[in-house]
Amino acid sequence: MNIDFARQQMIDQQIRAWTILDPDVLDVLVTTPREQFVPPAYESLAFADMEIPLGRGQSMMTPTLEGRVLQSLELNRDDSILEIGTGSGFLTACLARLADFVTSIDIHDEFVQNAAANLNEAGIENATLTTMDATQELPAGRYNAIVVTASVQTLDTRFIDALQPGGRLFIVVGSAPVMDARLVRRADNSRWHSESLFETELTPLVNSASPPQFSF
Repeated sequence: MNIDFARQQMIDQQIRAWTILDPDVLDVLVTTPREQFVPPAYESLAFADMEIPLGRGQSMMTPTLEGRVLQSLELNRDDSILEIGTGSGFLTACLARLADFVTSIDIHDEFVQNAAANLNEAGIENATLTTMDATQELPAGRYNAIVVTASVQTLDTRFIDALQPGGRLFIVVGSAPVMDARLVRRADNSRWHSESLFETELTPLVNSASPPQFSF
């Protein structure tokens, strides 16, 4: 596979086609080596517009969705970011190259360890990874931007509480087959606004789904 050609095809045919035109986002998607973050068995599909399995029922988001996430957050170089769902670490790397610092958590320790190795290989030094269940706790502090890389049935306001005033949250809410990608902006300590961006579908955040109710 000609990696440079495949990467450019991803940008031209997938990313730009979905009106992802922010020059900083395009640059980070070109310069961050996505092929280093996919499992070895899927390296030839690193730039395909498809979810790539990571194990444990989890997947990397498609390049198109990753681009839309990055663009919608309107990141600044001095932003502090919380990522919920580290996965392979690719989105972590992109976020780190667009902002000041990334705190990323994942419930699966093997994902955290693998992502740490991937980030080290890519030369990313402004990110810290922690094994943590986001449905039970979040890292201390407030953030300029938060991204949740899995879906939730209902919006968890704890994520909004973890935003600084003026902060942005990207989150996918709803149930399959149609879910709503939203951008939540926190105005101040008591006010926030949620904007619907587009329809999509993501694997549910582990432990976030309510158990089914049965009648007997």
